[in-house]
Amino acid sequence: NDIMTSFSVTQKMKSRRRKSPARTTKRLRARAFPIIEHDPAPTAIIEPSRVYKRLDIPKHCVLCFFQDVIDDLVRNGAREIHAERWETGNHPIYELDFNGRRLAVMHPRVGAPVSAAMLELAIALGARKFIACGGAGVLDSKIAVGHIIVPNSAVRDEGTSYHYLPPSREVAPHPRALAAIEKTLRRNGMEYIVAKTWTTDAILRETRARMLARKREGCLTVEMEAAAFFAVAQFRRVQFGQILYGGDDLAGDDWDPRNWNRHQIRERLFTLAAEACLSM
Repeated sequence: NDIMTSFSVTQKMKSRRRKSPARTTKRLRARAFPIIEHDPAPTAIIEPSRVYKRLDIPKHCVLCFFQDVIDDLVRNGAREIHAERWETGNHPIYELDFNGRRLAVMHPRVGAPVSAAMLELAIALGARKFIACGGAGVLDSKIAVGHIIVPNSAVRDEGTSYHYLPPSREVAPHPRALAAIEKTLRRNGMEYIVAKTWTTDAILRETRARMLARKREGCLTVEMEAAAFFAVAQFRRVQFGQILYGGDDLAGDDWDPRNWNRHQIRERLFTLAAEACLSM
């Protein structure tokens, strides 16, 4: 919980705890590994709905991993409607008018733990329908930089999702969100691939044997957040889907960055994510 150490949040937590009645806590059954000791309790010690006051926030929210795109939105009129000051810095949420409708936009940061926390924040504030857009490493060199991939499942090779759902190999996006993404891409004449993604916490431990194993089970991309996003969304009963574009290449003899974070698809991908989100 290092990211949530601000004075204001701490005071809110103390206030809420004083008002909470005594509870009987069910003893957690020990397993071989702590990560699979799932606790289905609906309420946590730091429960977002008790920490954050609901706002008049748009119900539709795009989680955009492209800071350059967000900076352009701000220059063109997106206004800050909320900001959290955590140990990792300032985490703003913006609102903009998109084709005459209200839309929230935020950068979820990188990595499952903080991204899940940012999604939790948006849900607690009142958002309910989400599309994330970002880049991903590819496990097949034939996938060009900028090609769109839509995850229909994520292999849970990270830790955050196990704190929301019982242990399983995969977790899926909300079917309505997935359908909205595909419909939007078809309407705009965009070529895309629907495939499984590999979510991992350890970007510097993506070994060749591990990569090939994930590829054999159908993964075409690797990233650090999708499984956690899908798990949080299921737990909180909100709609969530994700759009990725092919970035760096992990399938060759050597890692090829392919200058992936300078591709022109980024602004277009945000627009597609916004359209899909507002159609849900």
